[in-house]
Amino acid sequence: MKKVAIYGYGNLGKGVELAVNETPDMEVFGVFSRRAPETVKTYGATVYKVDDILKYKDEIDVVIICGGSAKDLPTMTPQLAQHFNVVDSFDTHKNISEHFEKVEKAAKKSKHTALISAGWDPGMFSLNRVFATAILPDSRDYTFWGKGVSQGHSDAVRKIEGVVDARQYTVPIDEAIKRVRANEMPEFTTREKHKRVCYVVAERGADKQRIKDEIISMPGYFADYDTTVYFISANEMKNKHNKLPHGGFVITTGKTGQNKEHNHIVEYSLKLDSNPEFTASVLVAYARAVIRNAERKNFGCKTVLDIAPGDLSPLSPEELRERYV
Repeated sequence: MKKVAIYGYGNLGKGVELAVNETPDMEVFGVFSRRAPETVKTYGATVYKVDDILKYKDEIDVVIICGGSAKDLPTMTPQLAQHFNVVDSFDTHKNISEHFEKVEKAAKKSKHTALISAGWDPGMFSLNRVFATAILPDSRDYTFWGKGVSQGHSDAVRKIEGVVDARQYTVPIDEAIKRVRANEMPEFTTREKHKRVCYVVAERGADKQRIKDEIISMPGYFADYDTTVYFISANEMKNKHNKLPHGGFVITTGKTGQNKEHNHIVEYSLKLDSNPEFTASVLVAYARAVIRNAERKNFGCKTVLDIAPGDLSPLSPEELRERYV
């Protein structure tokens, strides 16, 4: 059984523990938390201090890093890749190349395998964009998210001074979806495809206008979207925004034929009751692939585009051919 360490234990870390418990070939070594171990309640995993993780370097096959993309993963992943095989869910699309280079340098030097930006977008959606556009060269791909809670964006809002809690909903714009499905192959600005809605619990006495301004101007998260911010009570947050659904779809429209007379639409969609649990399940599947690539000495940083699909499954190549090909 391969040993998986969980680094960070919020909603995503909890989902990783549940997902690993469902696998036939991996088990949780332990949870590493910044909180005092005695205050962390898990589903059975042992809790350690994050500062102690290097003590167990030789006992851990892979570390799944469950931090936020805004402040945690840009430093955590390259640091841990100096000592372990790692997986993260870094989801700030425009900064992925920069993050990749930092992790690549660390993992190559230490002879470990690291995989960044696993999840459903980036992740599963990334794969489907590549599949469809490779098959249909004369095409355009469109990605719509929501309606649902974005973990990364919600975490980014919670990092703002004066914010106690926050939920950020990504909402696709219906008119844009209709135009894509009509095979118009339109060009959109970022603002024309989605809007963002934030529900924020602020500290008593906090400057709400400052918080709102910081949210709507945040580069990489909100600056390019029409964003609405609502300030609500902790009780309303608990009662009305206590779940973490999400989903979305990738639509690719393309043409074939000598005169481009044939239209094609390829669509991949997800409807998720629990965004963190599904994302965690993707991380765990890619953790298996990371271990296998490390065993082959395929070191350095990877994304989902670099991993063979068969490496995700606990089944053998023979079983995969029999069941799925």
